[in-house]
Amino acid sequence: MLKRVRTPCIGVCSASLGDNVCRGCKRFSHEVIDWNAYNEEQRRTIAQRLESFLQQVVANKVAVIDADCLKTQMEHQNIRFDEQQDPHCWVFSLLKAGASQVVPEAFGLELQGEWRDQALVEIKDAIDQDYYALSCAYYDRYIAPGKVQEG
Repeated sequence: MLKRVRTPCIGVCSASLGDNVCRGCKRFSHEVIDWNAYNEEQRRTIAQRLESFLQQVVANKVAVIDADCLKTQMEHQNIRFDEQQDPHCWVFSLLKAGASQVVPEAFGLELQGEWRDQALVEIKDAIDQDYYALSCAYYDRYIAPGKVQEG
């Protein structure tokens, strides 16, 4: 049985300030506004889009070598994460909780390519920026008023 989809809100809403895409949760402004009116299927569709975007941007920077190790460490460190999500999404939760204290190898992670020499705090910020950019690009391409919606 699928878990009920919780709001992705992280309490840093920029949609209320006029942004088309919230800088906090990366939902579109109309999704933030209408969230409570959505049924579970609609919420799940939004959650799946957000998860796929986050998984993609994290995987470009950090490889999950051992998901079991990552899960064990996340639980040991009492870091909140959604076990139903792809482990790359757990990485972002980990980095948000304390990027400066993480030793990637101890969590079953390996930094990718050009990111190997970067501090995890910088990687976390780059992930957040890329995640936002991907959500904005999708909004501009498929959702923005006056555009034909395909998808």
